[in-house]
Amino acid sequence: MRMMKGEPDMTEAYLFVHFKEKETPDGEQVYFGLSKDGFRWEQVNGGRPVLESVLGEKGVRDHTIVRTREGGFCILATDLSLANSFHGKYKGDWGNIGIDGSKCLSLWKSSDLIHWSEQRLFPLGDDSFGCLWAPDIVHDERSGDYIVHWSSSHASNGYGPKAIYYSRTRDFEQFSQPELLCRKEDSGIIDSAIYVEDGSFYRFLKSEANPAAIVLEKGTAVAGDDYVRVEAFDAEMAKLEQGVYEAPTAFRLPDGRWCLMLDFYGVQGEGQGYVPFVAESLASGRFIRSDELFSFPYGFKHGTVLPISTEEYDRIKARFGG
Repeated sequence: MRMMKGEPDMTEAYLFVHFKEKETPDGEQVYFGLSKDGFRWEQVNGGRPVLESVLGEKGVRDHTIVRTREGGFCILATDLSLANSFHGKYKGDWGNIGIDGSKCLSLWKSSDLIHWSEQRLFPLGDDSFGCLWAPDIVHDERSGDYIVHWSSSHASNGYGPKAIYYSRTRDFEQFSQPELLCRKEDSGIIDSAIYVEDGSFYRFLKSEANPAAIVLEKGTAVAGDDYVRVEAFDAEMAKLEQGVYEAPTAFRLPDGRWCLMLDFYGVQGEGQGYVPFVAESLASGRFIRSDELFSFPYGFKHGTVLPISTEEYDRIKARFGG
């Protein structure tokens, strides 16, 4: 069994790549969090950004990180700064962002998690796309490609409910033309994250209505068309307040269970951030909220957890400090 995010031979620690929800531009940058056990998290670099956006909107959100098969790392993020652009360029309207926002994703590369390339912008969407939101990355074992997937509105349905699109790459330099990955008939969907367990693929999505909640689907291929809802997961999510969770990211805990992090945005300011849910397996779908088991230094926002080695953990601590 392996996680699609990529992992060392033995998971010994975890890296959380994320942003902070603040009203100033420094919040919408690249932050790191670290944990030795997946339960107790600590800030990196004194709670300051590790990387900063200097291109596009000069802000990044919705981070993902992948360990490549060549041994390096790649961070992708939404090219968007509410602090810089919301009340000016977008006139205080999320709908304007959805249609007129960036068609590019921000990218950084590293060989060791401490030395990072200069930021680059990759235009994965053409003029028929709205803003490209919340990229994520999985490796397709069958083709050898990486699949970069994201949510977007599109001219094909009048920039109506969002769907998930994807592009293939082998090197994060050249990308295929975007294709539709999945669409939900009765609502928009955003924030896709895909993992594998025992040969089956599990796809988390935020459904914007019917229900306004995270959903989990099971399929037989990364980009297949046979995904079906996991009903046990629906039952657990129905116990939560609707319309206040997004940005699912999941990882295997040291004891073999799965932890699903959901970003809670149901309040303004302090109180926002990730909350944990734990299940015996993805197949069971029974993710139980488990706040009492976890501790966080602040409200991490929309990011991805990557399993790392002790050596990599120590290297990050030595370079950036706590």
